[in-house]
Amino acid sequence: MGEFVKLSNGLDKIRDVNPRLVSYNVEMTEVTGGTFWKAYTDAQIDGTEQVPPPDFSKGGNPLAAMHQWYDPIDTTNPRLRKLAKELGSCWVRVSGTWATKTYYDFADEYPAGTAPEGYQNVLKKEQWINLLDFVKAVDGKLKISVANCDGLHTHDEPWNPSQAKLIFDLSREYGVPVEAVEFVNEPNMLQNTGFPKDYTAADFRRDQDIFHKWVRENYPECAIVGPSDTDPMAMQVDPDGKPYNENADSGASAGIAEALPYCTTADLLDGCTEKLDVFSYHYYNGVSERMAAMMPSAFTPAEGAMSEEYLGMAGHCASCFALYRDKYCPGGEMWVTESGDAGAGGHTWASTYLEVPRTLNEIGHFATVTNGVIFHNTLASSDYGWLKHGTFVPRPSYFAVLLWKKLMGDTVLASGEAIRPGAHVFVHSRKDGKEGVAYLVINTSWEETTTVELPKAAEVYALTGNGKMRSRTMLLNGKELVLGENDEIPELTGVTMEGTVEVAPGGCTFFVL
Repeated sequence: MGEFVKLSNGLDKIRDVNPRLVSYNVEMTEVTGGTFWKAYTDAQIDGTEQVPPPDFSKGGNPLAAMHQWYDPIDTTNPRLRKLAKELGSCWVRVSGTWATKTYYDFADEYPAGTAPEGYQNVLKKEQWINLLDFVKAVDGKLKISVANCDGLHTHDEPWNPSQAKLIFDLSREYGVPVEAVEFVNEPNMLQNTGFPKDYTAADFRRDQDIFHKWVRENYPECAIVGPSDTDPMAMQVDPDGKPYNENADSGASAGIAEALPYCTTADLLDGCTEKLDVFSYHYYNGVSERMAAMMPSAFTPAEGAMSEEYLGMAGHCASCFALYRDKYCPGGEMWVTESGDAGAGGHTWASTYLEVPRTLNEIGHFATVTNGVIFHNTLASSDYGWLKHGTFVPRPSYFAVLLWKKLMGDTVLASGEAIRPGAHVFVHSRKDGKEGVAYLVINTSWEETTTVELPKAAEVYALTGNGKMRSRTMLLNGKELVLGENDEIPELTGVTMEGTVEVAPGGCTFFVL
């Protein structure tokens, strides 16, 4: 028998959240062109073909075979800008491991395909201007990270602002200032992020303080965010090193960091003199099929995509990192500056409807834990992008977050319903500012329906797969969501219902009362 949920209008307030709670990444490799995770085949997306594991027999870096070259995305593309603007004002984060090794070639010193020694690639002035125009066109706010590699300095030399000054100044002069910055991307993985050779946690602390002080002295309008790490230890022990008794063996994971040499959040922040304005971390629900053979304990197959263990990771992770925020950035917001369904480019189902329950559950659960922002990785690259790379065709998760942004307001309320199999219930104020509330009910059962009792007539927005959970498109109240002529957004209207409403197995339904 399925679950029963009773909705109500009289609810207690938990908190107000950042209106840009739902934001996204545009990776630096998308702006400059570069390697990124290889696209899955149609059969792999359907679940009828396995993803081959890394081949260590040939030596070298087996993960390189899992990547492919992508030309820069066209940030002037009308469809891309239109769909991004529909999401409303968001933070746009331009970062990623690629950014740590990017040379800002604003004087056009290097031809395409070359880079100065110690760097991996170059960012041209025109590419950055196009990105700034994109941010302006979608009413976004810009957040970046900067270079910190052998080309800039050696590990025993302090970081210097010669490169960072170029991108900060150009952005400010163009009218799209850098409004938030993380020093670098995922610094906890010291040997795999492009840092200078032999770089240590002590070197990082020295350089992060130098960078933060430089930003505050020269760009006081810019918020300092950090450390942007993926520390799996933070989900096992609290900031004082004490284990979380009930969750110590939960298996929750921040992603691929646990398979690589890393340092902890404490290693990155203890002893730093320049304080953070915002605490940040990265979060994925484990790793994708690409890394399953290397990290089987961090991999969840499709059959577990709606399990309590899998969906519960987001809230567990937020609760654990909130303690670190309280220690290192008391009173500040907490930002997940990179998030998606799985590290290593997303699961094979990331581009299908099966990703929608996880996406909406993460947003809902995070907002009940803390105030902040979640940056989805990515807007338009790899299989976990909201938009398909190149064509910018919207995926089910795009329409899901679009509905969230249109319906769910910024005040979080207590639902009165325990999170349980078949009923993940979240409630906010109405986005339109009218009196009343907006509910989201996620039915995590594969087979049973969930019955919802309404206190009065409500506008109902029922999301389901188009015939299957791995569907490439999604239905809203039985109508397929696809772009219309001239890339018109399909009509996102609810159906007025009263009494009881059934949420289909795997369905995600918004109720506006």
